[in-house]
Amino acid sequence: MIDWRHWHNEPWLIGGLVAVGWLWAVLAIPARGRLAPASGFPRRHALRFYLALVIFYLAVGSPLDQIGERFLFCAHMFQHQLLVYPAAILFLLGIPDWMIDPVLRQRGLKPILRLATHPIVCAVVYSLVIGVWHAPSLYDLALRNKFVHVLEHLTFFGAALLYWWPLLSSSQVLPRPSYAIQMLYVLGVVITMTPVFAYITFSQDILYPTYEFAPRLIPNFDAADDQLLAGVMMKLVGLAVSLGAFGVAFYRWYQDQERP
Repeated sequence: MIDWRHWHNEPWLIGGLVAVGWLWAVLAIPARGRLAPASGFPRRHALRFYLALVIFYLAVGSPLDQIGERFLFCAHMFQHQLLVYPAAILFLLGIPDWMIDPVLRQRGLKPILRLATHPIVCAVVYSLVIGVWHAPSLYDLALRNKFVHVLEHLTFFGAALLYWWPLLSSSQVLPRPSYAIQMLYVLGVVITMTPVFAYITFSQDILYPTYEFAPRLIPNFDAADDQLLAGVMMKLVGLAVSLGAFGVAFYRWYQDQERP
């Protein structure tokens, strides 16, 4: 059964989050005088960035990880949605332009990063990462192998950062595309992700053996119900967030058109 007192405290997880948080603090405090002399401490960015780290830890370090790994597909889906939506969104919103642009200006990196953050590339990479990981053999392997499971979560988070970059980037070196492109981009990703949702939701078979033979935590909630709920969560939550992003881009485009 579930040990509700078990929270992951592995050195690679805690140490990685502490290192990322420490790096941001170094750039925001002692290095700010050189990177952005006229800027004050970015309090709002700090709140978003460190909240992203907390959500990341809750997704992969709390008992939710145990539930999603051993018992419920819908819990695992919720875990991934925490990584892809609030954690990735807040992470990007927590990085001011003066903190990231010096890296993006590097002569050798700029052409590569310009290509990597192109909306078409971001859409393709995100869709492929999410789609490929949901292949039954690979997804179930991640549930049985800790290293593969960690790799799955890191690639989900990395692909989510790419997905949100054209919509949320604060960079002046690699700025966001026009609002029209942003709206088309969001619609394109929604369309390309539909087959994955349909494959999970409407499958007549239980796709992942781990959940088919897992002990049932909820009475009368079998593996078929669990899979159906996970597929619906994938589509509805993803669609709601995408429509929100589309609405923000449309509103900003409208404001630009109305501005004298």
